[in-house]
Amino acid sequence: MTGGSEEDPFTKPIGRWSVFFYGVGHMLNDITASCWFTYLLLFLTQIGLSPRDAAIVMLSGQVADAFATIFTGELIDRFGHFKIWHAAGSLLVAISFSSVFGGCLPCSILHNDSLTLETFSYSMFAAIFNIGWAATQVSHMAMVNCISLNSTSRVALTSSRNAFTMVANLGLYAIALVVFGVIKAGSKEDTETQYRWIAYSSITIGCCFVVIFLMGTKEPRLRIDLKQTSRARIPWVYWFRKLLYYQVAMVYLLTRLVLNVSQAYLAFFVIDDLQMDQSAKALVPAIIYICSFVVSVLLQEIPWNGRRLKAYYTAGGIIWIFCGAAILLLPRDISSFMYAISVFIGIANALMMVTAISMQSVLVGAEVGGCAFVCGSLSFLDKMSCGLALYVLQSHQTTSPRGQLNNNNQQSVYLSVTRYGLGLVPALCSFVGVAVTFFMELEAAGSLLKPLLREPLLE
Repeated sequence: MTGGSEEDPFTKPIGRWSVFFYGVGHMLNDITASCWFTYLLLFLTQIGLSPRDAAIVMLSGQVADAFATIFTGELIDRFGHFKIWHAAGSLLVAISFSSVFGGCLPCSILHNDSLTLETFSYSMFAAIFNIGWAATQVSHMAMVNCISLNSTSRVALTSSRNAFTMVANLGLYAIALVVFGVIKAGSKEDTETQYRWIAYSSITIGCCFVVIFLMGTKEPRLRIDLKQTSRARIPWVYWFRKLLYYQVAMVYLLTRLVLNVSQAYLAFFVIDDLQMDQSAKALVPAIIYICSFVVSVLLQEIPWNGRRLKAYYTAGGIIWIFCGAAILLLPRDISSFMYAISVFIGIANALMMVTAISMQSVLVGAEVGGCAFVCGSLSFLDKMSCGLALYVLQSHQTTSPRGQLNNNNQQSVYLSVTRYGLGLVPALCSFVGVAVTFFMELEAAGSLLKPLLREPLLE
């Protein structure tokens, strides 16, 4: 760190209001993504699409999202303007999301209710929605490394974002609980009405927080002349030569698989496998996100270094392994135990997500000229892997048994695709993620300390 009072703001912890304004900036993305992963497959199958067609819709959105993250990351690194990208992506999300859950618009225009047209329509709007989602996500994630060079502040920003992710998810499930209670799904039209109201409410709430973010957060700008520093824009090959890049990418990919795949099959599991009340598909996820919110808030108060990141990630991974085993073995006659499992899933999700994203900041260090590419490339891997994993699982959904009765007419445990998706896949991903984290040299890479205390690049 070079001396001078002018540089102090970039290495000292930032204020709580700055952390708050940044944290709410992803609320629109979070509340729509929660609806996307929790209810999309359930919604599409309830209105008549086959599990494979529903998987195609999900995959089309994930592929569009994956490629959009790469291009968005490159353009942000070239031209900057984080807030412009964030605002444009949020606008696209708000416009397109209602069309994903609002019924088949081309079907209404053409007066054609064929399943092929429905699949095409939902796939098209899913792709548009995810392109806007990617622009918002990459710009928001990349800003962490440009707002402050202070290690603890970077983790605090990430933890704040994760805390408001939980708030967004809780908001969605509160909306869903009310809608499912007021509007009964007796027909396809009723089901579409249910999710249309959920979509409109989510967009309204999310857009309010986007406005707060844009008004309260300053645009980070480079201070150093581009000719005087190689950090102005980092070429892609620079990251590909770093072992830590591949390790962080693997940990982030596996963590997102844990969260997204488990979220996608949670509603299926509590309704189909455990045959719990309809309210459970909102209550069980709500418990998960309440626990994640509490843990995320607590993580903001911890002074961080590389060793602690590895330790907390490992703790979260081990908890998820036990949760996955419990889900695989959970019989229907003690389905209420799922509420207890949800508490530990929420704790594990927060520990893994906050530390996995913070590892990106360790990788970036003070090389903020390539932070958007790092976020974009890792998100590309995340979206492609999640899309393919859900497509493979959902393609086999029709071949899974619906139940098996023993001699006493009691439901025995059976391993359905849903149970694999919620229990086995996240547990295996957590195990591999913990193993990769064990071999990471975060301290050798400069930890979260020395590289972040070099000359400040922002104003």
